[in-house]
Amino acid sequence: MAAGNVRQRSEISAEYKWDIESMYDSADKWEADLRQAEKLAQDYSRFQGHLGDSAQVLADALEEDDRIGLLLERVFVYARMKLDEDNRAAEQQEMYGKAVASVSKVSAAMSFVSPEIISLPEGVVEQFIAEEPRLDVYGFLLRKLLRQKEHVLSETEENLMAQLGQVLGAEDNIFTMLNDADLKFGEITDENGSTVTLTHGNYINFMRSHDRSVRQDAYTHCYEAYRSLNNTLAANYGYNVKTDVITSRIRHYSSPRAAALSGGNIPESVYDNLVDSVNKALPALHEYTEIRKKILGVDELKMHDIYVPLIEVPEKEIPFSEAVEIAKKGLAPLGKDYIDQFCRGIDEHWIDIYENEGKTSGAYSFGSYDSKPFVLMNYDGRLEDVFTLVHEMGHSMNSFYTRRTQPFCYGDHSIFTAEVASTVNESLLMRYLLDTEKDHDMHVYILNMYIEAFRTTLFRQTMFAEFEDLAHKYEAEGGSLTAQWLNSTYDELNTRYFGPALSHDDYIQYEWSRIPHFYRSFYVYQYATGYSAATAISRMILEEGQPAADRYLEFLKNGTNDDPVEILKIAGVDMSSREPVDMAMKTFAELVSELKSLI
Repeated sequence: MAAGNVRQRSEISAEYKWDIESMYDSADKWEADLRQAEKLAQDYSRFQGHLGDSAQVLADALEEDDRIGLLLERVFVYARMKLDEDNRAAEQQEMYGKAVASVSKVSAAMSFVSPEIISLPEGVVEQFIAEEPRLDVYGFLLRKLLRQKEHVLSETEENLMAQLGQVLGAEDNIFTMLNDADLKFGEITDENGSTVTLTHGNYINFMRSHDRSVRQDAYTHCYEAYRSLNNTLAANYGYNVKTDVITSRIRHYSSPRAAALSGGNIPESVYDNLVDSVNKALPALHEYTEIRKKILGVDELKMHDIYVPLIEVPEKEIPFSEAVEIAKKGLAPLGKDYIDQFCRGIDEHWIDIYENEGKTSGAYSFGSYDSKPFVLMNYDGRLEDVFTLVHEMGHSMNSFYTRRTQPFCYGDHSIFTAEVASTVNESLLMRYLLDTEKDHDMHVYILNMYIEAFRTTLFRQTMFAEFEDLAHKYEAEGGSLTAQWLNSTYDELNTRYFGPALSHDDYIQYEWSRIPHFYRSFYVYQYATGYSAATAISRMILEEGQPAADRYLEFLKNGTNDDPVEILKIAGVDMSSREPVDMAMKTFAELVSELKSLI
């Protein structure tokens, strides 16, 4: 589908849409499940004050908790995905609003569980686990809860926090409405002289245009839109950070970052080691920026020159069916079962493929425990979209294996491990393309893509991680996150990361305001740690063959039944050490050196 040709959803054939009807084929059935979840949550009060009565009562309560959670998850996921189909639709906005309110209501009704379990006398939980076989499955969950004992509030306070749930998440929803429904970027002139509407979906394609005026036009229009809302977006993000700071204090954490990392028992040293290792490797990024400036032959290298491929190859539109075949060949080292299940996902319509008006931008993997592991895409026929396909299907395959193996209470996966599942796929596809491409220019083009994957994932996401860490520390220390502070802080970071070959411009300071992941605080660093782990795992798979692939598939099956760092060890990677990030940085430097030798 050509860039700029954005259709209404009704104009797209059902064969290219996800099979969301397999979750609910009518709004009435969805509404019935929502009401049922709320009723079950109200009835759950019978357990209040009795969780310590016996091991049997505790087991009954936890099993009922899972039943309610499974139902509520399905209700919420469906509503979120329906809204993502078209954020302008009032009916879908209302449905999502009801789901958010229901989640808050149910959470409030069941908020007594954690504080009540934590308040049980020392040793009671372990005694119950020993007495009641049904509690075996909940052993890790219960011990993880007890580990958080000092951060769980009283029953009354937890109830209040739960009731505030739908308010505390307001900034994220406000940003989504501004970013995906209301914000308009206007029209630009493309390479063919045609006037097209600039959207989230086609922006990156224009930034990769070999026509510099097109890149500059798209870049300017995009950031002019964000500049026009600079103060509004700064206020919105500022309150998001305030919420993190206040909530972490209420829960007795030393900082918002400590609070965010505590759930997965991730040492804060992992975060600091990442930032430190990447900063030490910035000279290699500066060298790459110099190479980019030289090859492009520009007097001043600007931010709108950063994404364009260094070599222009004949434009080839890749139909989605061909993208699937390329993906299958790239992922073949993972074994027959993985490929069979991947094909099953295509055939069973896990994927919503093409962009339409009002559709949420970008791509993601989602779904409930008992639904298909769905994928949202905005496929546009570029080679980059093939990588998006294997990335998001990596997430969905992780969900598939986990949910087929683990009970509901461990049927999810932490962000820390999830990014490994997606990036191993990308790394395998990249190596396949490099190994099979015989044309020199195309080989260099793909090598440049690989380098860009490092830049955009390891370097860029680490820069984002630095930015949000600085923002939270500044707010926690009594600072005020004004638009000026956010703009200048981001600008300084960008300058330091890219180095002297990049000429300054006045627009990049607004980039922070268009990053949706900042509303999930201390999330983005896991893209960088995940990329580092995936680099190591994919190398082992290619070098060792099936034994390494089998270890990796075993890793995919483990969900959240242990701490993320421990689960990754199943695949052969220890993220508590600096080695994976340092090795990834070494790989990046080698790729830059190879690029330099080929041009």
